[in-house]
Amino acid sequence: MASGGFGSMIEKLKQNPKKIVFTEGTDPRILEAASRLLAGNFLHPVLVGKEDEILKASEEAGYNIRGAEMYDPEHFDRMDEMVGQFCELRKSKGVTKEQAREILKGANYFGTMLVKMGIADALLGGATYSTADTVRPALQLIKTKPGNKIVSSCFILVRPTGLGEDEVLAMGDCAICIDPTEDELVEIARETAECATHFGIEPRIGFLSYSTKGSGAGEDVDKMRNAVKKTIEQHPELRVLEAEVQFDAAVSPKVAETKFPGNEIAGHCNTFIFPDINAGNIGYKIAQRLGGFDAYGPILLGLNAPINDLSRGCNGQEVYSMAIVTAALA
Repeated sequence: MASGGFGSMIEKLKQNPKKIVFTEGTDPRILEAASRLLAGNFLHPVLVGKEDEILKASEEAGYNIRGAEMYDPEHFDRMDEMVGQFCELRKSKGVTKEQAREILKGANYFGTMLVKMGIADALLGGATYSTADTVRPALQLIKTKPGNKIVSSCFILVRPTGLGEDEVLAMGDCAICIDPTEDELVEIARETAECATHFGIEPRIGFLSYSTKGSGAGEDVDKMRNAVKKTIEQHPELRVLEAEVQFDAAVSPKVAETKFPGNEIAGHCNTFIFPDINAGNIGYKIAQRLGGFDAYGPILLGLNAPINDLSRGCNGQEVYSMAIVTAALA
């Protein structure tokens, strides 16, 4: 992301540097990103793993990580405190101290507790494990923000225009919520719009469907139409297209003039809410692979602290970029 939101995120972090946990401290892609962040001096990496193994891996990969904090779950000087907090957070499940110590040997749980205890501000994981293994500890320990019932996600899509400013779009939910209800779609729209503003987007929200303004019928259309209505009622501060919309009418002023004559949002949407994960996942990947957009995400939404998941196919550049995105949301 060459300009706009990404640049402003770095400037924000320079003013108020954060600490971000990487749960896979020996992974070469993590080490590459950590090295770059340390050189930039605006975001401080915290690497989970055995210090000698991390240092050996960084030397073998040729990355300088001097100055990074390293924490080994097996030799953490505040483990008793962490175990106590963990047991309190999981007391409804009757977790014992012995069970807690065993669970906290896992880098994903240990790293999440570093954020919970305020030792770090954000977390990025999943370069070698599943999204569920990132989200589960976050839900159990960090939990959702007041008023939020779900964790959702969005992708930020960026494409250079050659005119100095990138084209930036937001798409939700493409990765977490399989078949969201009307009320969940309202929450996804609010959270996606809030995330979009961090990237310099002034959200103009379209709820996507195979129907535009009642041109089609069916349960799926009703769901999107009702979600639009509820979003407008509950969040009058958001700019939301007044009905469900097909993608062409959401982005093409010419098509919108036929289907939404005189509407200021139709044809100019930049924040898209998909009816389900099938449509969302397919949609953002079409934009990425055929539309020439860079995709950043999934960015997890609705949690009390910024915790994000990496694709297992990620490279060092993607880790670096997602670290900045994650920390800037703190």
